[in-house]
Amino acid sequence: ACADSDPGIDVSGDPELELGQDVYSENCARCHGTAGGGGVGPKLSEGAVVEAYPDIEDHVEVITEGRGTMPAFEGTLEPDEIRAVARYEREAL
Repeated sequence: ACADSDPGIDVSGDPELELGQDVYSENCARCHGTAGGGGVGPKLSEGAVVEAYPDIEDHVEVITEGRGTMPAFEGTLEPDEIRAVARYEREAL
């Protein structure tokens, strides 16, 4: 496990990224690491998630429907929260 507790960029001033950060902290960090370095779930930071899913729509689909051991967040998160956290993972981690 990485001891990377410092998120990549300051998201203040972008309401969607701020929402994404909150959603990430509450729903994603326990498996993907506080700063996206990975853990139970794969690494998302340093462009890893963009490399895996060049199209944000594919990324949104994985969050919505789940994949492998990752749960589906449809019904848990609103569509705007899913889009916000996808942007946060892509742009801020």
